[in-house]
Amino acid sequence: MKKTWEKIGHYSKKGFSKSLDYIEIIGNSLPHPATIFALLAIAVLLISWLAHLAGVSAVHPVDGDTVAVKNLLSGDGVRWIYTNILNNFLTFPPLGYVLVVMVGIGLAEGTGLFNVLIRSLVLNSPQRLITGAVVLAGVISGLAVEAGYVVLIPLGAMIFHAIGRHPMAGLAAAFCGVSGGFGANFFIGSVDPILAGISTSAAQLIDPDLVVNPAVNYYFMIGSSIVVLLVGTWVTERIVEPRLGKYEGNTEKFTIQRLTSKENRGLKWAAITALIFVILMAYTVIPENGILRNPETGSVLHSPFFDGIIIGLMLFFFIPSLVYGLIVGTIRNDKDMMKHIIKSMSGMGSYIVLVFFAAQFVYFFNESNLGLIIAIEGAAGLRQIGFTGPALIVAFVILSAFINLFMGSASAKWAIIAPVFIPMLMLLDNPYHPGITQAAFRIGDSLTNLITPMMSYFALIVTFAQKYDEKYGIGTIISTMLPYTIILGIAWIALLVLWMVLGIPLGPDGPIYLNG
Repeated sequence: MKKTWEKIGHYSKKGFSKSLDYIEIIGNSLPHPATIFALLAIAVLLISWLAHLAGVSAVHPVDGDTVAVKNLLSGDGVRWIYTNILNNFLTFPPLGYVLVVMVGIGLAEGTGLFNVLIRSLVLNSPQRLITGAVVLAGVISGLAVEAGYVVLIPLGAMIFHAIGRHPMAGLAAAFCGVSGGFGANFFIGSVDPILAGISTSAAQLIDPDLVVNPAVNYYFMIGSSIVVLLVGTWVTERIVEPRLGKYEGNTEKFTIQRLTSKENRGLKWAAITALIFVILMAYTVIPENGILRNPETGSVLHSPFFDGIIIGLMLFFFIPSLVYGLIVGTIRNDKDMMKHIIKSMSGMGSYIVLVFFAAQFVYFFNESNLGLIIAIEGAAGLRQIGFTGPALIVAFVILSAFINLFMGSASAKWAIIAPVFIPMLMLLDNPYHPGITQAAFRIGDSLTNLITPMMSYFALIVTFAQKYDEKYGIGTIISTMLPYTIILGIAWIALLVLWMVLGIPLGPDGPIYLNG
């Protein structure tokens, strides 16, 4: 009997390994994301022509008007394309949102503030809390993705190795926090404006006045961060580390560099500056006559404060980073400050190219009415089969997780998915707010980040692991991280369902339902 089970286990592992091989082959054969969007834009042109010839249309459930497909290859369509390509790019919300917030985040990275913040959090934690500290640092590092992958993941392995624990367990804990916690954080980071901008474009297919603010998932993100922290710590200590056993390698232990007195002083004053900034911002909205409240209604949710929250985020990072840089010496004059910002912006070239083509696809899709018609018919189909409620949202989480196995960029995936699913779920009898669709996507996207070779930093993770054993490869990373994906998936989906059942807002101006 034992041999039979061993054979079954052998064939199961072999089958799983083959599946992963196929995923890797398919993912590697995909074109560059920008090329994908260019091809999708061309596909929209052709489909709009064919659908127009076929007389495809739908009745809008809100105003009763008939919505027909616009042929973008007609004379009017070509004229619209020619005169709107530039405008599509310039008005695509994620472009401006990200470039503005990167001014602050770029300064925080360039001055070393993010690096020191992560080191301080991990190094100042008691050994019995070190696993949780590494996972937590990973979640927070989502504010600056590169800092998490490039700094924290190898640092997690080094810390575990230095205190006599298996380095792969430290690497896994950090990876769980950084990548598995991609959809969670205690702060609003650079990814939030990107997703919110895409969600806004999609939502305006149904409601031209609806704006999804970058903080729409903030309350849920805090709850998610706690789940990632607890699950990541438990899986590391109860499953991953016992499975790895004792580290038998001969890699030399590194002495982890502690913070210098100058870095500690800079970090303290950066924290004080951040606190003062938060107090000042609170003063603009908490009093009834707060200057950033809506001057007509007195509302906080629909007010200049949230309309301009991107500027607030940029300043939240920029001002403390400036103070830190001046104290530690990474900023000596205005040229140094600009150098850090420019360096950060110079890395945005590939993103800008991606956005150019993504914007064309999204706006072509919107102008053709294909997205609206698919949403109307899709919503009607969901109503007909009675597939609504939490089960529908859970199914969308699973779909997002599956798509993530083949396509790495979160913004690229969301730009494709959002124009279909956000309007579709907004047209149900009990319509969902775009915020819940976005939150479900973030969960699915985060879960399989840990096990897909298509994730842009996956090869780097393998390289970090091979430092401790040259035999470690893609299979090692996937098998080590799979327990996190499974258990985190169960816990995170359970949190989302509970959130929906209780009707808790996802964030400021982020109800579960549009009529909530």
